[in-house]
Amino acid sequence: MEYTFVAPCYFGVESAAAFDFKRIGAKDVAVTDGRITFRGDEEILAAANLESRCAERILMLLKSTKAVTFDELFDAVYEIPWEELIPADGAFPVKGSSLSSQLSSVPACQSIVKKAIVERLKKGHRVQTLPETGAAHQVRVSLRKDTAEIFLDTSGAGLHKRGYRRTSTLAPIKETLAAAMIDLGRIYHDTRARDPFCGSGTLMIEAALKAANVAPGLRRRFAAEQYEFIPKKAWENQRARAIEAINREAEFEGIGYDIDPQAVEIANANAKKAGVARLCRFETADVRRFSPEPGTMVFTNPPYGERLGDLAQAAELEKVLGKRLEQFPVRGAYIVTADAEFEANFGKKAKRRRKLYNGMIPCQVYMYF
Repeated sequence: MEYTFVAPCYFGVESAAAFDFKRIGAKDVAVTDGRITFRGDEEILAAANLESRCAERILMLLKSTKAVTFDELFDAVYEIPWEELIPADGAFPVKGSSLSSQLSSVPACQSIVKKAIVERLKKGHRVQTLPETGAAHQVRVSLRKDTAEIFLDTSGAGLHKRGYRRTSTLAPIKETLAAAMIDLGRIYHDTRARDPFCGSGTLMIEAALKAANVAPGLRRRFAAEQYEFIPKKAWENQRARAIEAINREAEFEGIGYDIDPQAVEIANANAKKAGVARLCRFETADVRRFSPEPGTMVFTNPPYGERLGDLAQAAELEKVLGKRLEQFPVRGAYIVTADAEFEANFGKKAKRRRKLYNGMIPCQVYMYF
């Protein structure tokens, strides 16, 4: 059966996210601000969750309709054949959001949606009670400019939770944003990459996963694996396909440095959990001694804000980085920061810039070639 999917993503990473869905064979891939829509069957659903590096989650769109009253919202939700999606014992928590809509009370909207699903399931399954003791089917309702979209969340935990970063340093870069940065830099199976401020190692680990063509979701599970209407075979097929696609001969080399020995220990542990310890490693070192080899690629997120606290110290580190890269030229440097004064501190205007968001924090990726 064919479904319509919506993949929310942070602003600025849409093109990278869309490419992942085109690559797995999704149909009608379309990009709008902060989301990708596409169509596909159960195999595409499984592949999208396993293979997407930059999207935040994969939502199944069940209905999109205008709703300016609670009655209209109730009727729209009730029309969905929930009994075909959720078993009689299935749990179905509801999360909602509302923006620029007459139905502005999120708790009230969630309550109406829940009530409509209850009535439809009781009728569809011919039961009087719904124990909700089975697998969770997260329902999401989004109201934007009086248009209600009803979704079933197929991912569960956000897709940035790859399963390798059980511990991290303060204010780490999100895995999905790191993957988008890596995409900008065009990583290959034999790229040499460096990060002078590695923190918990996310940038080098995501680069290694990309270089070896390792699906980012291989080490975790997804909500839709428990959905009865999605064949288990779809997940088995796509996991097998992803494992077969891994480039076990990749010669990528990623090295991250940090002045904090504890951060380095965490980064090495995360690389091991991610299965890429052969391709990247982390060492204790001061940026003042950073001396990358010619031809390497630099990807980094200099300490700033929560990670440092002292803006003067952050500016000094950016100046040091600029001087080191002037002394040791590299093939490309991709530097993400929320510091609006970065170029002045670094000492050089970027060739290109790309606005991204790290969580809710607006950042810029400064690109030097």
